[in-house]
Amino acid sequence: MDMNVEERIKTTATLPPERRTIIHLMLVNNHIQDVLVQALKPFDVSIQQFNVLRILRGQRGEPANLSTLNERMVSRMSNTTRLVDKLILKGFTARNTCPENRRKVEIRLTEKGSGALSEMDRAVELAEKELMSALDPKELLALNTLLDQIKFKNE
Repeated sequence: MDMNVEERIKTTATLPPERRTIIHLMLVNNHIQDVLVQALKPFDVSIQQFNVLRILRGQRGEPANLSTLNERMVSRMSNTTRLVDKLILKGFTARNTCPENRRKVEIRLTEKGSGALSEMDRAVELAEKELMSALDPKELLALNTLLDQIKFKNE
């Protein structure tokens, strides 16, 4: 998909390069989100739920608490509890409350969740490869190098 930002936002104005780049990144992000949503649709899982499952897998059998999940989420949000609740209903995660400290909640990936996640991984990997198919490995490296230079808040 070749993208002319000005055509996409229907403007004839010459955009300052900073603004054009930001709009371009936002348009690309929206497209990536759409493709990933479609890849995960057969599993009835959102991108955020998929992210929670991957974080839990990364715990290698150790439980995670809600703050651990929040810290590691790609898109930070306040509704992590609701995401986990939906994953529990699907049988993909399990929650245990610590008997000594009722406020301490531990969340684990279930065997069912692990199996489903492997299938989701394949679907997402195909989508990622398709999305990036126009770029060769050197271009991907160069793009990542450039993106690494964008300043984040508190840096």
